[in-house]
Amino acid sequence: MRITQGTFSFLPDLTREQIAAQVSYCLDKDWAVGIEYTDDPHPRNLYWEMYGNPMFDIKDAEGVMIEVDRAIAEHPNEYIKINAFDASHGWESIRLSFIVNRPKEEPGFRLQRTEFEGRKIRYTTHSYATDAPSGNRY
Repeated sequence: MRITQGTFSFLPDLTREQIAAQVSYCLDKDWAVGIEYTDDPHPRNLYWEMYGNPMFDIKDAEGVMIEVDRAIAEHPNEYIKINAFDASHGWESIRLSFIVNRPKEEPGFRLQRTEFEGRKIRYTTHSYATDAPSGNRY
């Protein structure tokens, strides 16, 4: 199952050159770039681990790409994404976010159905990745 979160998630994986082009676009807009990673890609897991500090002062995409390459080398079996933060007045939020690395096998999710009184049904998604402890999921 392919996790589809963020921009470009329905496309084939981006090449290094395509990632660098997107990073250049972000830097041209004066957006700060940050790198995050996780082994739990649940859609409600909003708090991924930061890889290094956000890159507020970098103006060259290759500087960001060096950090992306390091993150992939250190976390090859985890999800890694790039976030672009717009700090201009009126926005002050993430403007672009996309996955740049995935584990070789993506375990996917199970839809769990629970029935309640009055024929009410609630659905929950359960990530198969969380069946193993953190650090041992892939």
